[in-house]
Amino acid sequence: MESGRWRRGAVSRGMLPLLALHAVNEYYRLPWKPPVTAGLLAANTLIYLRPAFLDSLIPFVDEVWFNPHLIVKNKDMKRFFLSVFYHVDESHLVYNMMSLLWKGIQLETSMGSSEFASMVVALLGLSQGITLLMAKSLLVFFDYGRPYYSEYAVGFSGLLFAMKVVLNSQSENFTNVHGLIVPSRYAAWAELILIQMFVPRVSFLGHLGGILAGILYLKLKGSYSGPDPLTTIIRELTGVLGWPIRFIRNMFQLRRQRISGRGTVGSERRSLSGTWRCPACTYDNSDWLRNCEMCGTSRSNNGGFLRQTSRRSRDIPLEELRRRRVERFG
Repeated sequence: MESGRWRRGAVSRGMLPLLALHAVNEYYRLPWKPPVTAGLLAANTLIYLRPAFLDSLIPFVDEVWFNPHLIVKNKDMKRFFLSVFYHVDESHLVYNMMSLLWKGIQLETSMGSSEFASMVVALLGLSQGITLLMAKSLLVFFDYGRPYYSEYAVGFSGLLFAMKVVLNSQSENFTNVHGLIVPSRYAAWAELILIQMFVPRVSFLGHLGGILAGILYLKLKGSYSGPDPLTTIIRELTGVLGWPIRFIRNMFQLRRQRISGRGTVGSERRSLSGTWRCPACTYDNSDWLRNCEMCGTSRSNNGGFLRQTSRRSRDIPLEELRRRRVERFG
């Protein structure tokens, strides 16, 4: 999360093509492609690029800066929730998205998409809420309004700090944090201090709020024995939204099966559940049939096949059987 004033007309440094190439390469080598991580990458990038078709749909960055004073004064929840998806410049976006790509793939692969999505929503609310609460507390109890209560900040890094805490919570290994070797479970704290020392424009409270949000999320998750209600809601919603896609896919699969027939050509006699394979023409028949529906070869009573095939099946060439199958089911 970066603080400061928005600089209009930032010149591209050519880093976005590198981000795209890196993301495509990472997803290409994965056997399963994490969809939520890809959606978060796309959302952040599209908001930064702001193409013409989104110009009238999404607010400008001046309207969504995370500013505790304006959020409390105007009850502006738009700033509360949307500020994490905006970035100051190209390097700010690319650095955060590289980190999101690495953390998101690991977490979503291990947790599943529904639970990962619910975790992101929970961490977003917790990190922003804790940051707002700390800024207000500094003003009320210590009369310290500058810079925290009046600062402007945007960026996904607060959420990334929370994800780092969750990712490293059970790790017993060591990790490299900008050249410093530390236990993985303390990596977020070390990065918080190092970034604050060498990158003065970042939001200290935003990053600290992310770390505390990750710790609180783990505490709440550990103390709650039942199923996560937010995960359940997201899973059910995904199931409902994905039903039309599954229906269309099943229709196409059924059409392909009807066009090509149920049987496959080959000598292997293993069959699908509820079917038996004819040894003469390799056609898969339903279990309730006694004779092959394609060539007439009989089936034995014990579920096997008669070794003696009918004269009819022996006299018909394999190509002729294929032609008849296509005519029958085409």
